[in-house]
Amino acid sequence: MERVTSSWLPPLLLVLLLVAASGAHADPQVPCYFVFGDSLVDNGNNNDIASLARANYPPYGIDFAAGATGRFSNGLTTVDAISRLLGFDDYIPAFAGASSDQLLSGVNFASAAAGIRDETGQQLGQRIPLGGQLQNYQNLVRQVVSILGDEDSAANHLSQCIFTVGMGSNDYLNNYFMPTVYGTSRQYTPEQYADVLANQYAQQLRALYNNGARKVALMGVGQVGCSPNELAQQSPDGVTCVEQINSAIEIFNQKVVNLVDQFNTLPGAHFTYINAYGIFQDILRSPGSHGLTVTNTGCCGVGRNNGQVTCLPYQTPCANRAEYLFWDAFHPSEAANILVGRRAYSAALPSDVHPVDLQTLAQL
Repeated sequence: MERVTSSWLPPLLLVLLLVAASGAHADPQVPCYFVFGDSLVDNGNNNDIASLARANYPPYGIDFAAGATGRFSNGLTTVDAISRLLGFDDYIPAFAGASSDQLLSGVNFASAAAGIRDETGQQLGQRIPLGGQLQNYQNLVRQVVSILGDEDSAANHLSQCIFTVGMGSNDYLNNYFMPTVYGTSRQYTPEQYADVLANQYAQQLRALYNNGARKVALMGVGQVGCSPNELAQQSPDGVTCVEQINSAIEIFNQKVVNLVDQFNTLPGAHFTYINAYGIFQDILRSPGSHGLTVTNTGCCGVGRNNGQVTCLPYQTPCANRAEYLFWDAFHPSEAANILVGRRAYSAALPSDVHPVDLQTLAQL
């Protein structure tokens, strides 16, 4: 059988074939994206460790093409939405399963139940606190140096990457506001605890900067006091958010904004704050205009607000998932994650970010 050569092909067809062969598509806006965080963005790092904080079973992932991957959502997480908006063809892979050829374009280090503090979430078993996630990143940096040949090339590459860091939720949910397990609420006032957390966070973020991160977005802690779990436990009417929790989180978030300003005085640093708390507040103010009808109940869960026990293996979730703010007792739905991801990428209100959104950060 004769081999077809290009001389046999009409010019237009040849062009189309060449375009297809080159995989012609727009490159991502940044060459790499690294993720640090907790269950809000974990995409499988806890799957194979001895942890109760896992989501690698149905109905988690019911609306995700690959099914139950370890994402604590019915579908996309915020970082999945962000990675698409940044122009990546594939979602950023979990560090636990990443191949060496994926390291240069970024991995996700996030671990469910993780906190800024090492002890946070310990009642749930194994997890990778932010300190451990940073150790994994430092190991990766050594591999990047090896792949690219020298430290200068690695530093130049990493300086172009976007890093998102979303920590603190569990330091409140699975530490400070769990007095039966942790003593921090007896040891510190909310103001003191926020200070202690912010000081440790600053040291951890400095380690990230010292290892090449320059474009860093810090995701503020959301309105944990509005989650179905907290509403089920502490809200008299099951609708009114728990002010004690939200006000403590607001104190911490303000300190994170201050950290952004401090880090932006360092050479080459471009830090920004994503106001997840304020974005959530705005959605709750007018859920209907965001396509949501149910804001106080999990789509999948058990008991009051579907929030007393979180989504169980093979439980049948609600059918109208796109109308729910929360997927389970603690975690937002794909619909909510996409809304937050969009506003992190392109701010809808000036208060959404400080000082820039991710679209702008990518261009700096």
